[in-house]
Amino acid sequence: MLLEGIRVLDLTNVLAGPFCAYQLALLGAEVIKVETPGSGDLARQLGASPELSSRLMGASFLAQNANKKSVTINLKSERGKEAFRRLVATVDVLVENFRPGVMSRLGVGYDDLKSINSRLIFCAISGFGHDGPMREAPAYDQIVQGLSGVMSITGDAESAPLRVGYPVCDSIGGITAAFAIASALVRQRTTGEGVFIDVSMLDSTLATMGWVVSNYLIADQAPVPMGNDNFTAAPSGAFRTADGLLNIAANKQEQFVALMKLIGREELITDSRFAHREDRKRRRAELMLEIEESLAKKTAAEWEQLLNSVGVPAGRVLTVPDALSLDQVRGRELVEEFDDFEILGKPLHLITAGYRLSETGRRLHCPPPELGEHTDEILGGIGYSDAEIADLREAAAI
Repeated sequence: MLLEGIRVLDLTNVLAGPFCAYQLALLGAEVIKVETPGSGDLARQLGASPELSSRLMGASFLAQNANKKSVTINLKSERGKEAFRRLVATVDVLVENFRPGVMSRLGVGYDDLKSINSRLIFCAISGFGHDGPMREAPAYDQIVQGLSGVMSITGDAESAPLRVGYPVCDSIGGITAAFAIASALVRQRTTGEGVFIDVSMLDSTLATMGWVVSNYLIADQAPVPMGNDNFTAAPSGAFRTADGLLNIAANKQEQFVALMKLIGREELITDSRFAHREDRKRRRAELMLEIEESLAKKTAAEWEQLLNSVGVPAGRVLTVPDALSLDQVRGRELVEEFDDFEILGKPLHLITAGYRLSETGRRLHCPPPELGEHTDEILGGIGYSDAEIADLREAAAI
């Protein structure tokens, strides 16, 4: 695996940070999740199954903590901090997503730890970063969706602003952090240098809004919500068929021509209302009505196959269960499972990552850990005896 031999401390909670560390774990890094004794990651209590949440193995936790080990350390205890510092000396990367300043106040911030491990890559993920007037403001995904402008362009003129249907900003922050860490590891391996990485979810989200942001910065065009329509072209969006919605992206002239021929509306190719790209964008609503009149003759699945066969990108609008059942998704083995997952009482299925390597084999090798499952193993590995570990536990340091 690409990150085999890399050791990561994951001090994160809920989503952005755990998702980042999960990406590293999928690439073969040894990820040690450092959790608060007794409670652990808040995600252990979140998810659609109250029974799992009551056992501190919530569905939200299971989703992004496979391939990790769990050790419980009380960072408010001096003896706990000493154990933590000894552990830091053995790692390549530390990821945390506390509010800025929390780690430093505990005496385990970057400046404190780099004297212990000069090679340390310290990645701090927060809502707004470690500087600026909002640096100490609390942030959840929906807060960042609103502040970034994402909600303002989601939906249409009547329904916007709307929240994106999953925690997109948390996910973007996690992916951004994983990318920065992987890049820092390249230099660390070459020069032995560590670095402090300051990841802002707000910055990360705005950075992914390329064309929308650039149209404003470069062309002075403020973005507006356009529902399912593609603001760069028409006909490009979601169209009604005989039995459901079909996304069609006839973004190029030749695709528009092919679409019109396929649906039996060749006269629209030379219709002065739609002849040119900008004409179609201005009259997209009229054009949609014309197209949907023809699409009503067949199902979305039938049109999907026909359109793709003539080079016009098309795809049904599916539910999440339908998407997961696609032969394409199953064939790429995006979802892997643990056959015997006792806590769940049935196989545990988990999403892995959106890429495949030429190396074959499973990406998941161990299920999400129970709280503190590996505490004795990890502390024993850095020199603590069984008696010392028992003493630390008695003192509530671990």
